[in-house]
Amino acid sequence: MATIGVGIIGCGGIALQNHLPGLELCPDTRLVGLCDNSAEVLQRAVQQTGAPVHTQDYNELVQRDDIHAVIIATPNFTHAPMAIAAAKNGKHVLCEKPLGMNRQETLDMFRCASENNVRHMTAFTYRFVPAMRYMKHLVENGDIGQPYHIRTCRLQDWGDRSIGWRQLSHMAGSGELGDMLSHRLDYAHFLIGDMKRLTADTRRFIDDRQGLESDLEDWVTVIAEFENQATGVLESSKLATGRGEGARSQDYCEINGSEATMVFQLANPNQFQIARRGQAGLETVDVPREFLTWQGSSRDPSQGDPGIAFRWDQDFEFIDAIQNQRECNPSFLQGARVQSVMDLALKAAAEKTWFDVEYPEG
Repeated sequence: MATIGVGIIGCGGIALQNHLPGLELCPDTRLVGLCDNSAEVLQRAVQQTGAPVHTQDYNELVQRDDIHAVIIATPNFTHAPMAIAAAKNGKHVLCEKPLGMNRQETLDMFRCASENNVRHMTAFTYRFVPAMRYMKHLVENGDIGQPYHIRTCRLQDWGDRSIGWRQLSHMAGSGELGDMLSHRLDYAHFLIGDMKRLTADTRRFIDDRQGLESDLEDWVTVIAEFENQATGVLESSKLATGRGEGARSQDYCEINGSEATMVFQLANPNQFQIARRGQAGLETVDVPREFLTWQGSSRDPSQGDPGIAFRWDQDFEFIDAIQNQRECNPSFLQGARVQSVMDLALKAAAEKTWFDVEYPEG
């Protein structure tokens, strides 16, 4: 195809802040259509983008011949039906995380996309953080020796504010686990490898958020043993008083190895800290230029807010995979693998025990 026509389903902040600028980086790509079930949200997005096609019915979007790919940025319970409808109509699909409501849904999405020979991608944006990519390079090259531990900590302060559909189990599936820890589970896979077994715990401290029921967890932690014998502690909370929200709140990852320790904070996505064996304390390392952008991306890493701009590279990866007829990174399979861990974590938290991890195969 000469030009890839894209439709966006779900026109909230994620779509307009993360995906729209990313599409602008992609050659031979055009935003054709928008869809949102809110007429008000849809109208604002149309005014901002000038997209010629707009509808409140996603089926109209995925059936159009001038749309070849869709981006799904909607509540979790809608992901599977939307992605499956798109794939059955021959559309490539980039879907926000968590990929689905449970393991079976994500496997259905993966298999449908595979059977219809469309590109499929899960929006695990941390894989595109420059520091994360360079840290993975150092782990793979043996610079930190044998990985011993990974710990992650995502702390935000949402208090008792309403968080809409994200506080309702029938729309979100899980709370802080799917909302924030899903990213940490994916980049634990990315940095360390597969988990062998795990246990977990969850808590809900707020049952009522501004007059609306909340029936999902506000806090979660997963303790894991990896196949390479490394250990992991992954924690996330919406109730870390005073920590704030968004990219400037506490977002921390540390990896300890036999030869070095690496520490990453999202507040500084283009650098991290490292302490080598025998070294007194941590030193700050700037990420080399070749890791500042995704391979092939035209994004200028010196422009824009570095805490936001790296996210645009995921849309470049999606479109580039379509243009070159290759698998996206990360694909729906990675989304299904994380969902498998999430399902097991909820079971472990309920039964207060450990479980072996069984990953789906591609």
